[in-house]
Amino acid sequence: MVFKTVVMMLTYFVPVILVITGVADQTWQLFACFILSGFGMAGIGMGVMHDAIHGTYSKNPLINKLLGYTLNMVGANATVWKIQHNVLHHSYTNIHEGDDDINAPFFLRFSPNVKRTKLHPYQHWYTWFFYGLSTVSWVTSKDFVRLNRYYKMGLLKGKNVYRNTVFKIIAWKIVYFTFTLGLPLLFSPFGIGELLLAFFVLHFITGLSISLVFQTAHIMPEVSFPEPDEQGMVEGERMLHQLATTSNYSEKSRWFSWMIGGLNYQVEHHLFPDICHVHYRKIAPIVKATAAEYNIPYYSKKTFFDALKAHFHMLYLLGNAELKPVKA
Repeated sequence: MVFKTVVMMLTYFVPVILVITGVADQTWQLFACFILSGFGMAGIGMGVMHDAIHGTYSKNPLINKLLGYTLNMVGANATVWKIQHNVLHHSYTNIHEGDDDINAPFFLRFSPNVKRTKLHPYQHWYTWFFYGLSTVSWVTSKDFVRLNRYYKMGLLKGKNVYRNTVFKIIAWKIVYFTFTLGLPLLFSPFGIGELLLAFFVLHFITGLSISLVFQTAHIMPEVSFPEPDEQGMVEGERMLHQLATTSNYSEKSRWFSWMIGGLNYQVEHHLFPDICHVHYRKIAPIVKATAAEYNIPYYSKKTFFDALKAHFHMLYLLGNAELKPVKA
């Protein structure tokens, strides 16, 4: 984990520093640096802060807290993400209006429990572009929108906590935009147009990478999208729910797994979110064997490409067919 953290942090910071210091002074070098930094940002998100905010990076809570701030460092906010991911996504996986990972804008349909519109039949073509825009929204408006909603939902207690979190979000975003745009604009030979385009490319790489890794674990043809009853209750035990709503992929590729923070083992992560991702590879055969023993679903795709194809097909089905909700 320490080695991975150093690699991802250097991959994110060093290319931008090369632009700021003028070492990278040609247009192709600017874009090469920002593309590389985008992969570093995605690596920090998937392989460093994800474990830290789950409290699994270290046994020391302070280390987890400090490394959780790497998310703030790349423009988002750890407090908001912890509620969105740890609380809502992990508690209400694939449940419409509960799981914020599938609560999408009106032009995207990620659940059969969402009403279909005239735009949705085409979403399997255009969703990928909006995946690329996801972190642009993240570093600009999404944190404020979600913080306000979570406060109204009672997930943040106290006006002072809400106000202080708003101030912290603003302060961290100032630091982030100063590093990625302000300093390059002041000290590099590039104009605002080139830098903004490179910044967009950086975020498109990050957003697309993160979205594809996470979405191919849950928005798949075989998984369930449980529907609560009139009392808001969902049938099923927690672990059975996670097995029914989650899918693995590319389990044999250790290099790929290292790069994406073990998130190809999403089943194991959802069953045991308090275990560091470096152990998922060894846990997976035990989980798979136990699931088979008790005739419980265990979904997995052989390769990441297979997962992408299935995800594409699921986007098509969600846009073109009235899928019936399936209870976990």
